[in-house]
Amino acid sequence: MSKLDEALKEIKPVNPELMAGAQQRLDCLTKPKDSLGRLEEFARRMVAITGQMRPAVRKRIIFTFAADHGVADEGVSAFPKEVTRQMVLNFLGGGAGINVLARHAGAEVKVIDIGVDHEFDEADGLIRMKVVNGTANMRKGPAMTREEAEKCIEAGISLAREHAGPGVIFGTGEMGIANTTPASAMVSAFTGASVEDVTGRGTGIDDRTYETKLAVIKDALKMNRPDASDPLGVLAKVGGAEIAGIAGLIIGASAMRTPIVVDGFISTAGALCAYRMNPAVKDYIFASHNSVEKGHRIMLESMGLDPILDLNLRLGEGTGAALAMTIIEAGVKIYNEMATFGEAGVSEEKGQR
Repeated sequence: MSKLDEALKEIKPVNPELMAGAQQRLDCLTKPKDSLGRLEEFARRMVAITGQMRPAVRKRIIFTFAADHGVADEGVSAFPKEVTRQMVLNFLGGGAGINVLARHAGAEVKVIDIGVDHEFDEADGLIRMKVVNGTANMRKGPAMTREEAEKCIEAGISLAREHAGPGVIFGTGEMGIANTTPASAMVSAFTGASVEDVTGRGTGIDDRTYETKLAVIKDALKMNRPDASDPLGVLAKVGGAEIAGIAGLIIGASAMRTPIVVDGFISTAGALCAYRMNPAVKDYIFASHNSVEKGHRIMLESMGLDPILDLNLRLGEGTGAALAMTIIEAGVKIYNEMATFGEAGVSEEKGQR
Protein backbone atom coordinates (compact mmCIF):
# COMPACT_ATOMS: atom_id res chain seq x y z
CA MET A 1 0.00 0.00 0.00
CA SER A 2 1.37 3.42 -0.93
CA LYS A 3 1.92 6.15 1.64
CA LEU A 4 -0.99 8.04 0.06
CA ASP A 5 -3.39 5.09 0.19
CA GLU A 6 -2.39 4.35 3.78
CA ALA A 7 -3.06 7.94 4.90
CA LEU A 8 -6.41 8.10 3.08
CA LYS A 9 -7.48 4.89 4.79
CA GLU A 10 -6.62 6.34 8.24
CA ILE A 11 -8.91 9.37 7.89
CA LYS A 12 -12.19 9.02 9.78
CA PRO A 13 -15.02 11.52 10.30
CA VAL A 14 -14.96 13.24 13.69
CA ASN A 15 -17.17 11.93 16.49
CA PRO A 16 -20.37 14.04 16.73
CA GLU A 17 -20.71 13.07 20.41
CA LEU A 18 -17.55 15.04 21.16
CA MET A 19 -19.11 18.06 19.46
CA ALA A 20 -22.26 17.65 21.56
CA GLY A 21 -20.22 17.37 24.75
CA ALA A 22 -18.39 20.57 23.92
CA GLN A 23 -21.69 22.31 23.30
CA GLN A 24 -22.89 21.35 26.77
CA ARG A 25 -19.93 23.16 28.32
CA LEU A 26 -20.39 26.18 26.05
CA ASP A 27 -24.03 26.43 27.15
CA CYS A 28 -22.93 26.56 30.82
CA LEU A 29 -20.57 29.51 30.32
CA THR A 30 -21.49 32.96 31.67
CA LYS A 31 -23.15 34.29 28.53
CA PRO A 32 -26.45 33.96 26.68
CA LYS A 33 -26.68 30.75 24.68
CA ASP A 34 -24.85 30.91 21.33
CA SER A 35 -23.92 34.56 21.92
CA LEU A 36 -20.31 34.09 20.83
CA GLY A 37 -21.38 32.80 17.45
CA ARG A 38 -18.69 31.17 15.37
CA LEU A 39 -16.14 31.27 18.19
CA GLU A 40 -18.26 28.56 19.78
CA GLU A 41 -18.27 26.62 16.51
CA PHE A 42 -14.47 26.73 16.41
CA ALA A 43 -14.23 25.46 19.98
CA ARG A 44 -16.65 22.59 19.30
CA ARG A 45 -14.75 21.61 16.21
CA MET A 46 -11.38 21.70 17.97
CA VAL A 47 -12.74 19.32 20.61
CA ALA A 48 -14.04 16.95 17.93
CA ILE A 49 -10.86 17.12 15.80
CA THR A 50 -8.40 16.51 18.61
CA GLY A 51 -10.55 14.19 20.70
CA GLN A 52 -9.63 16.30 23.75
CA MET A 53 -12.42 17.78 25.88
CA ARG A 54 -10.02 20.57 26.84
CA PRO A 55 -8.03 21.24 23.66
CA ALA A 56 -5.20 23.74 23.62
CA VAL A 57 -3.19 25.49 20.93
CA ARG A 58 0.45 25.24 21.92
CA LYS A 59 2.21 25.33 18.55
CA ARG A 60 1.25 26.97 15.26
CA ILE A 61 3.04 26.05 12.03
CA ILE A 62 2.52 27.56 8.58
CA PHE A 63 3.85 25.39 5.75
CA THR A 64 4.60 27.50 2.67
CA PHE A 65 5.19 25.29 -0.37
CA ALA A 66 7.09 26.81 -3.30
CA ALA A 67 7.14 25.64 -6.91
CA ASP A 68 7.43 26.93 -10.46
CA HIS A 69 5.02 26.39 -13.34
CA GLY A 70 5.78 25.78 -16.99
CA VAL A 71 2.59 27.57 -17.95
CA ALA A 72 4.24 30.82 -16.83
CA ASP A 73 5.91 30.76 -20.26
CA GLU A 74 2.48 31.58 -21.75
CA GLY A 75 2.49 35.07 -20.22
CA VAL A 76 -0.35 34.54 -17.75
CA SER A 77 1.20 36.46 -14.82
CA ALA A 78 2.23 40.04 -14.17
CA PHE A 79 5.54 38.78 -12.74
CA PRO A 80 8.39 36.74 -14.25
CA LYS A 81 9.12 33.20 -13.08
CA GLU A 82 12.26 34.34 -11.23
CA VAL A 83 10.06 35.92 -8.56
CA THR A 84 9.32 32.47 -7.11
CA ARG A 85 13.00 32.01 -6.25
CA GLN A 86 13.34 35.58 -5.02
CA MET A 87 10.31 35.26 -2.75
CA VAL A 88 11.60 32.02 -1.24
CA LEU A 89 14.72 33.93 -0.20
CA ASN A 90 12.49 36.70 1.17
CA PHE A 91 10.56 34.12 3.25
CA LEU A 92 13.82 32.76 4.61
CA GLY A 93 14.95 36.29 5.45
CA GLY A 94 11.74 36.98 7.36
CA GLY A 95 10.65 39.91 5.19
CA ALA A 96 7.50 38.67 3.48
CA GLY A 97 3.85 39.19 4.39
CA ILE A 98 3.58 35.69 5.79
CA ASN A 99 6.56 36.27 8.06
CA VAL A 100 5.00 39.42 9.51
CA LEU A 101 1.58 37.85 10.10
CA ALA A 102 3.06 34.61 11.40
CA ARG A 103 5.00 36.60 13.99
CA HIS A 104 1.75 38.34 14.89
CA ALA A 105 0.04 34.95 15.32
CA GLY A 106 2.97 33.36 17.16
CA ALA A 107 3.40 30.86 14.32
CA GLU A 108 6.50 29.29 12.84
CA VAL A 109 6.92 29.43 9.06
CA LYS A 110 8.37 26.39 7.31
CA VAL A 111 9.33 26.98 3.68
CA ILE A 112 9.33 23.91 1.45
CA ASP A 113 11.03 23.75 -1.95
CA ILE A 114 8.88 21.12 -3.61
CA GLY A 115 9.29 22.28 -7.20
CA VAL A 116 11.26 25.49 -7.67
CA ASP A 117 13.32 25.65 -10.86
CA HIS A 118 16.42 26.67 -8.93
CA GLU A 119 18.96 24.98 -6.69
CA PHE A 120 19.19 26.93 -3.44
CA ASP A 121 22.31 27.16 -1.34
CA GLU A 122 22.15 25.69 2.13
CA ALA A 123 19.94 28.01 4.13
CA ASP A 124 18.40 27.86 7.55
CA GLY A 125 14.68 27.22 7.41
CA LEU A 126 14.44 25.80 3.89
CA ILE A 127 13.06 22.28 3.74
CA ARG A 128 14.24 20.51 0.58
CA MET A 129 11.63 18.12 -0.79
CA LYS A 130 12.03 18.89 -4.48
CA VAL A 131 10.13 16.55 -6.79
CA VAL A 132 10.26 18.57 -10.02
CA ASN A 133 12.22 21.57 -11.29
CA GLY A 134 8.97 23.29 -12.12
CA THR A 135 6.05 21.63 -13.86
CA ALA A 136 5.74 21.25 -17.63
CA ASN A 137 3.59 23.66 -19.63
CA MET A 138 0.05 22.30 -19.18
CA ARG A 139 -1.08 24.03 -22.37
CA LYS A 140 1.06 21.57 -24.31
CA GLY A 141 0.57 18.43 -22.21
CA PRO A 142 0.34 17.16 -18.61
CA ALA A 143 1.92 19.39 -15.97
CA MET A 144 3.32 16.31 -14.17
CA THR A 145 3.32 12.56 -14.38
CA ARG A 146 1.02 10.71 -11.98
CA GLU A 147 4.13 9.49 -10.17
CA GLU A 148 5.43 13.03 -9.68
CA ALA A 149 2.04 14.25 -8.44
CA GLU A 150 1.85 11.37 -5.97
CA LYS A 151 5.39 12.06 -4.72
CA CYS A 152 4.42 15.69 -4.08
CA ILE A 153 1.34 14.58 -2.13
CA GLU A 154 3.41 12.13 -0.12
CA ALA A 155 5.90 14.90 0.72
CA GLY A 156 3.04 16.81 2.33
CA ILE A 157 1.88 13.70 4.19
CA SER A 158 5.41 13.19 5.54
CA LEU A 159 5.53 16.77 6.84
CA ALA A 160 2.21 16.33 8.60
CA ARG A 161 3.31 13.09 10.26
CA GLU A 162 6.61 14.64 11.35
CA HIS A 163 5.13 17.77 12.92
CA ALA A 164 1.74 16.67 14.26
CA GLY A 165 1.32 16.40 18.02
CA PRO A 166 -0.80 17.50 20.97
CA GLY A 167 -1.68 21.18 20.77
CA VAL A 168 -0.38 21.65 17.20
CA ILE A 169 -2.35 23.50 14.53
CA PHE A 170 -1.21 23.66 10.90
CA GLY A 171 -1.69 26.33 8.25
CA THR A 172 -1.14 26.08 4.51
CA GLY A 173 0.61 28.55 2.24
CA GLU A 174 2.25 28.65 -1.17
CA MET A 175 4.39 30.57 -3.60
CA GLY A 176 4.58 29.97 -7.32
CA ILE A 177 4.38 32.50 -10.13
CA ALA A 178 1.43 31.69 -12.43
CA ASN A 179 -0.12 29.25 -9.94
CA THR A 180 -3.62 30.77 -10.13
CA THR A 181 -3.73 29.39 -13.68
CA PRO A 182 -3.45 25.69 -12.72
CA ALA A 183 -5.65 26.30 -9.68
CA SER A 184 -8.37 27.76 -11.91
CA ALA A 185 -8.08 24.80 -14.27
CA MET A 186 -8.48 22.42 -11.33
CA VAL A 187 -11.59 24.22 -10.07
CA SER A 188 -13.19 24.04 -13.49
CA ALA A 189 -12.27 20.36 -13.86
CA PHE A 190 -13.61 19.38 -10.43
CA THR A 191 -16.77 21.48 -10.32
CA GLY A 192 -17.76 21.80 -13.96
CA ALA A 193 -17.91 25.58 -13.65
CA SER A 194 -16.88 27.57 -16.70
CA VAL A 195 -13.33 28.85 -17.00
CA GLU A 196 -14.67 32.43 -16.99
CA ASP A 197 -16.52 31.84 -13.70
CA VAL A 198 -13.50 30.49 -11.83
CA THR A 199 -10.62 32.54 -13.22
CA GLY A 200 -9.54 35.79 -11.61
CA ARG A 201 -6.73 38.25 -12.21
CA GLY A 202 -4.16 36.65 -9.90
CA THR A 203 -1.30 39.10 -9.51
CA GLY A 204 -3.42 41.94 -10.92
CA ILE A 205 -3.05 41.28 -14.65
CA ASP A 206 -4.42 43.65 -17.29
CA ASP A 207 -7.30 42.86 -19.67
CA ARG A 208 -5.09 41.54 -22.46
CA THR A 209 -3.20 39.19 -20.15
CA TYR A 210 -6.47 38.05 -18.61
CA GLU A 211 -7.82 37.05 -22.01
CA THR A 212 -4.60 35.13 -22.63
CA LYS A 213 -5.00 33.39 -19.28
CA LEU A 214 -8.55 32.30 -20.11
CA ALA A 215 -7.43 30.94 -23.49
CA VAL A 216 -4.49 29.07 -21.92
CA ILE A 217 -6.71 27.38 -19.32
CA LYS A 218 -9.27 26.37 -21.94
CA ASP A 219 -6.51 24.95 -24.15
CA ALA A 220 -5.01 23.04 -21.20
CA LEU A 221 -8.36 21.49 -20.31
CA LYS A 222 -9.00 20.55 -23.93
CA MET A 223 -5.50 19.11 -24.33
CA ASN A 224 -5.44 17.10 -21.09
CA ARG A 225 -9.12 16.22 -20.56
CA PRO A 226 -8.89 15.84 -16.76
CA ASP A 227 -11.48 13.51 -15.22
CA ALA A 228 -13.08 14.79 -12.00
CA SER A 229 -13.52 11.21 -10.79
CA ASP A 230 -9.72 10.80 -10.82
CA PRO A 231 -8.39 13.50 -8.44
CA LEU A 232 -4.76 12.42 -8.79
CA GLY A 233 -5.13 12.61 -12.55
CA VAL A 234 -6.57 16.13 -12.37
CA LEU A 235 -3.65 17.20 -10.20
CA ALA A 236 -1.08 15.64 -12.53
CA LYS A 237 -2.61 17.01 -15.71
CA VAL A 238 -3.41 20.61 -14.76
CA GLY A 239 -2.11 21.10 -11.22
CA GLY A 240 1.14 22.11 -9.57
CA ALA A 241 3.74 20.68 -7.23
CA GLU A 242 2.91 23.08 -4.39
CA ILE A 243 -0.83 22.40 -4.79
CA ALA A 244 -0.10 18.66 -4.52
CA GLY A 245 2.06 19.22 -1.45
CA ILE A 246 -0.77 21.14 0.20
CA ALA A 247 -3.22 18.34 -0.64
CA GLY A 248 -0.82 15.91 1.03
CA LEU A 249 -0.41 18.08 4.11
CA ILE A 250 -4.21 18.17 4.49
CA ILE A 251 -4.49 14.40 4.05
CA GLY A 252 -1.70 13.81 6.54
CA ALA A 253 -3.12 16.27 9.07
CA SER A 254 -6.54 14.62 8.83
CA ALA A 255 -5.02 11.18 9.33
CA MET A 256 -3.23 12.50 12.44
CA ARG A 257 -6.33 14.31 13.81
CA THR A 258 -4.58 17.65 13.54
CA PRO A 259 -6.55 20.83 12.73
CA ILE A 260 -5.43 22.53 9.54
CA VAL A 261 -6.22 26.09 8.48
CA VAL A 262 -6.35 26.41 4.70
CA ASP A 263 -5.32 29.70 3.15
CA GLY A 264 -6.82 31.14 -0.03
CA PHE A 265 -7.41 30.21 -3.66
CA ILE A 266 -4.33 28.07 -4.38
CA SER A 267 -4.41 26.28 -1.04
CA THR A 268 -8.11 25.58 -1.44
CA ALA A 269 -7.44 23.92 -4.80
CA GLY A 270 -5.19 21.52 -2.88
CA ALA A 271 -7.92 21.09 -0.27
CA LEU A 272 -10.50 20.32 -2.97
CA CYS A 273 -8.22 17.66 -4.42
CA ALA A 274 -7.76 16.08 -0.96
CA TYR A 275 -11.52 16.27 -0.39
CA ARG A 276 -12.19 14.46 -3.65
CA MET A 277 -9.84 11.71 -2.48
CA ASN A 278 -11.54 11.40 0.93
CA PRO A 279 -14.42 13.74 1.84
CA ALA A 280 -13.77 13.19 5.57
CA VAL A 281 -10.85 15.66 5.37
CA LYS A 282 -13.50 18.38 5.51
CA ASP A 283 -13.93 17.70 9.24
CA TYR A 284 -10.33 18.75 9.92
CA ILE A 285 -10.21 21.87 7.71
CA PHE A 286 -10.81 25.46 8.75
CA ALA A 287 -11.29 27.74 5.72
CA SER A 288 -9.36 30.84 6.72
CA HIS A 289 -10.88 33.47 4.45
CA ASN A 290 -12.80 34.26 1.29
CA SER A 291 -10.32 35.24 -1.40
CA VAL A 292 -10.90 37.94 -4.00
CA GLU A 293 -10.18 35.27 -6.63
CA LYS A 294 -13.45 34.41 -8.41
CA GLY A 295 -13.29 30.63 -8.14
CA HIS A 296 -12.57 30.49 -4.43
CA ARG A 297 -16.17 30.71 -3.24
CA ILE A 298 -17.15 28.00 -5.73
CA MET A 299 -14.57 25.64 -4.22
CA LEU A 300 -15.58 26.40 -0.66
CA GLU A 301 -19.26 25.87 -1.41
CA SER A 302 -18.54 22.57 -3.17
CA MET A 303 -16.97 21.31 0.08
CA GLY A 304 -19.50 22.94 2.40
CA LEU A 305 -16.85 25.13 4.04
CA ASP A 306 -17.64 28.55 5.49
CA PRO A 307 -14.68 30.98 5.53
CA ILE A 308 -13.74 32.65 8.79
CA LEU A 309 -12.62 36.04 7.41
CA ASP A 310 -13.49 38.21 4.41
CA LEU A 311 -10.81 40.88 4.10
CA ASN A 312 -10.34 41.11 0.30
CA LEU A 313 -7.09 39.16 0.61
CA ARG A 314 -5.34 37.67 -2.42
CA LEU A 315 -1.68 37.44 -1.44
CA GLY A 316 -1.39 33.76 -0.59
CA GLU A 317 1.77 32.57 1.21
CA GLY A 318 -0.38 31.50 4.19
CA THR A 319 -1.29 35.03 5.27
CA GLY A 320 -5.01 34.33 5.67
CA ALA A 321 -4.26 31.14 7.56
CA ALA A 322 -2.05 32.99 10.04
CA LEU A 323 -4.79 35.54 10.75
CA ALA A 324 -7.51 32.91 11.10
CA MET A 325 -5.42 30.89 13.56
CA THR A 326 -5.73 33.73 16.05
CA ILE A 327 -9.53 33.64 15.77
CA ILE A 328 -9.70 29.86 16.19
CA GLU A 329 -7.47 30.08 19.24
CA ALA A 330 -9.74 32.79 20.67
CA GLY A 331 -12.63 30.31 20.47
CA VAL A 332 -10.59 27.67 22.26
CA LYS A 333 -9.64 30.12 25.02
CA ILE A 334 -13.26 31.13 25.53
CA TYR A 335 -14.18 27.46 25.87
CA ASN A 336 -11.35 26.69 28.31
CA GLU A 337 -11.04 29.86 30.37
CA MET A 338 -14.48 31.45 30.65
CA ALA A 339 -16.26 30.71 33.92
CA THR A 340 -19.44 28.68 34.07
CA PHE A 341 -22.54 30.06 35.78
CA GLY A 342 -21.89 27.75 38.71
CA GLU A 343 -18.23 28.75 39.11
CA ALA A 344 -19.01 32.47 38.95
CA GLY A 345 -22.13 32.35 41.11
CA VAL A 346 -24.16 33.98 38.32
CA SER A 347 -27.84 33.17 37.90
CA GLU A 348 -28.65 31.29 34.73
CA GLU A 349 -31.30 32.17 32.17
CA LYS A 350 -34.76 31.19 33.35
CA GLY A 351 -35.72 27.73 32.18
CA GLN A 352 -32.17 26.81 31.17
CA ARG A 353 -32.06 24.00 33.67
